[in-house]
Parts: sequence; structure tokens; C-alpha cells
Amino acid sequence: MLLPLRALEKRAAQAGLAGIPTKVRQQERLTNADGLAMYQTEDLSLLGVLANEVCERMHGNVAYYNVNTHVNYTNWCNRFCGFCAFQRRPGDDGAYCLSPDEVEQELKDTNPEATEVHMVGGVWPALGYEYFLDILRAAKRGRPDIHVKAYTMVEVDEIIRLAKKPISEVLEDLKEAGLDSMPGGGAEIFSERVRQKIYPKKMGAARWLELAEAIHQHGFRTNCTMLYGMIETLEERMEHLAELRKLQDKTNGFQTYIPLAFHPKNTPELSHLPFPGPTERLRSIAIGRLFLDNIPNIKAYWIMMGLPVAQLALSFGANDLDGTVSQEKVYHDAGASTPENLDRARILQLIQEVGRRPAERDTLYRTLQAH
Repeated sequence: MLLPLRALEKRAAQAGLAGIPTKVRQQERLTNADGLAMYQTEDLSLLGVLANEVCERMHGNVAYYNVNTHVNYTNWCNRFCGFCAFQRRPGDDGAYCLSPDEVEQELKDTNPEATEVHMVGGVWPALGYEYFLDILRAAKRGRPDIHVKAYTMVEVDEIIRLAKKPISEVLEDLKEAGLDSMPGGGAEIFSERVRQKIYPKKMGAARWLELAEAIHQHGFRTNCTMLYGMIETLEERMEHLAELRKLQDKTNGFQTYIPLAFHPKNTPELSHLPFPGPTERLRSIAIGRLFLDNIPNIKAYWIMMGLPVAQLALSFGANDLDGTVSQEKVYHDAGASTPENLDRARILQLIQEVGRRPAERDTLYRTLQAH
């Protein structure tokens, strides 16, 4: 049952959010100024009420999950980002690179119920163009029926450079080798100021958006992300979200938005920063749902958020808890203390405890079974 709009507006006026409940109820697009006000308000629970209303309008009482596995095929990387605890160079302690045969075996050994493999890694040009095609083929040999979601925009940019071909030809090569969709990572925060200070060797916002547009136009679906909690301003967070929304208006290629809280613990340059607290993690979910009106799904990535906060996020605008996962390395190398995997029973429990109805999905959000 919806709360009376008059009561919501009275409360919103006291919280610096006057007019936002009316816009939400009338499905009117929020502005950057509205978004900034939502970041600054102390009334987090009001944001949760409004975001939950939008989520239920779009998805009813359903919360999605999937049965998936992760393969982080290499941590060799030459971008040397100041926020990354995953990267290594060949010969460093803990450095590794999986061969195609090893990727194939990983897939053969994975949960037989898994419908998706999420494959991302570092950037190491010496691997060569064919390596990226070969590990896709290897994944399909290991599990011909599995959906391969692989390669961030940063990896795709390097693959295109190595191929020395037009992007359309590269995308067709990747598709023929077994690529089904892309995770859409590598955006970090669309701020040139932050990029120059922390990850100057990584692509900027313009290239990320250019690649995402081309990938969508080629028929691939992707997710989109924002890494927050580094040195960015609230205004820079809003500019990032506005760019995602603008591109989605153009391509309709994003299927999920995933806000990612920065884990500073084991990072080379930013370990002194605090990990964003539970209220900040919930705020990022709620603002994502309210501002990104054209992106259908908001994911509470439990690996990053922690199980209790991710569960609560299902009442703050999120409609997806991600999946069972397994062997996730990127966030755990950065200091995440969450489990490396969950079984189906635990995920169902987390969803049902907050009054949601679990539905197992595939990567493209087709329902496989409703509980």
C-alpha cells in the first residue's frame, strides 16, 4: 500500500527533498540537483521508501538471483591502478595466468547447475589477441550450455588494440568464439580528475562510453557500474550516473546497474580510506533505483556489500542479489570478508526473510524458476 503523497512531501520538505516524492509518484525524471540532494539528505529511510516504491512498481515482489561462477583468468596487469589489490606482474608473488586448458577444466569442475560464468582479468598485451578468443572457446568446451559473460570495457579496449581490426569485426570474432554478453565493468568513476590521480593508464570516460555504445549496437547486453568511496565528490558521482542514463536513452543496452563500494584495505595507494559504511551502501542502491529510471534492474552485489546490507538493500530499491558465485578474487584480494560462494538455499533464505519472492534468472533476466 502506497503512503499518502502529502505525508511524503511533508517529510521530504524537512529532509531537503521537496518535490522528489511527487516526481517519483508521477514517474517524472529526476535531475542531477535532485540526485545531489538525495546524497546529502540525512533521511535515508525516506530514500528507501521511495526507491522501494519504484522497485515494486517495476518488478512487483520478485527478487532475482542466478546460479553462476567466476573465473578470473589472470591477474597480470600493466595498468597499475592505485585502487586495485588484484593486479600483479609475471613473477610477482601470487601472479598467475590460466591457460585455455585450465579455463576449460575450471568450467568442467564448476557447479553443474550454473547457468553463467563471469570471466574478467587484468590487462597484459603479451597474451595476444588469440588468447582471448581461445579462453572463450575453452569455456564453451568445458560447459557448452553455459552463458559466457566476459571482459570489461578495459579488456575489450585492449583486445581491439591487439586485433588491429575494426571494433565490429572484433566483436563478431568474440561472439563466434563464445561470448554471450559483457559485465560492463571498468568504468570506475567518470571523472578525469580522479582518473589522472589514481588510474591514469586506464581509459577515460569518453572511450568507455564509446565502447559501450558500439557493443550495445552490435547486439550485446551489458551491465554498468560505479566505483564509489575513493576521492570523488558527490557531484562527480551524479555526473557518472547522468552519463549512464544518457547512454541508456540512446542504446537501451544496459540491463543492470551495480554500485560498487571501494574496498581500500589491501590497495597500494588508498588503504588509509574508510570502507563506505552500511548507510552509504544502502544510499547508493536507493539513488541508483530512483535516478536511473531507464535501467530495469539494480543489483545488490552481496560479495561487495556484505550479506546483511545486501539483504536490506532488497527493501531499498534493489531487485537482484546476484548469484551463488564461486572463486571470486578481485574483491577478496581487496579485503572483502564475505564468503566466496553461497548455496541456493542460503540465497532463498536471504530473499524470503525480507518478504520477497525469489526467482532464479538467467543472465538476460529470463525467469528459470519462481519459488
